[in-house]
Amino acid sequence: MDLLERPLPTTPDVRRAAPAVELDERAARHSLRQQVSKLEGELCAAFTTASPFLQFDWSVPGRGGVRGVHGPRILGIGELEALRDALAEHLRSARMAMTERAELEGANRRLVESMLLEPGRHKFVRVRSEDLGERACGAWEVRPRLGLVGMLMGWWQVKLSSGCPLATGPRPERRGSTVQLGLTATSSGPAKPQALVSGN
Repeated sequence: MDLLERPLPTTPDVRRAAPAVELDERAARHSLRQQVSKLEGELCAAFTTASPFLQFDWSVPGRGGVRGVHGPRILGIGELEALRDALAEHLRSARMAMTERAELEGANRRLVESMLLEPGRHKFVRVRSEDLGERACGAWEVRPRLGLVGMLMGWWQVKLSSGCPLATGPRPERRGSTVQLGLTATSSGPAKPQALVSGN
């Protein structure tokens, strides 16, 4: 009888341990979600401050696509860790590409300064504005002043060309024909430009 009335020692311990494990998992999930949120914010900040000429992937891995399961659901600790690690690697590679691009642009700026100070030492060197991190389509180029005479006399100068393509009109369809632009009015709307071709 004594043995049957004695309580089992393991039952209360198991009941006490379960809430502690649940609280630890909840705290771990909360911490991982904060880390993921911070990494996403840093990736957004890197995107907004980067040069427009950087060519690399800015996408963020989907939270539901870690295991290939899509749709709204609660991610487990392992999936949150995988997402955090993928974001950290993505941010590291983005920062590395930004650093390399900044170093290249700095070297090109120093080259342009040297070209302006001593154009004779940088004959026919050309640096595009895009390589300096500018959105313009021009180029800095060392050319001889007065063409061949300047080249023989050692007269060199730095020119900033616009670099933009010239606007061209429509081309003739056949040799000897001329193209004129005329306006044709229609009853349904305003006048529209139309090419008029006439042969010789």
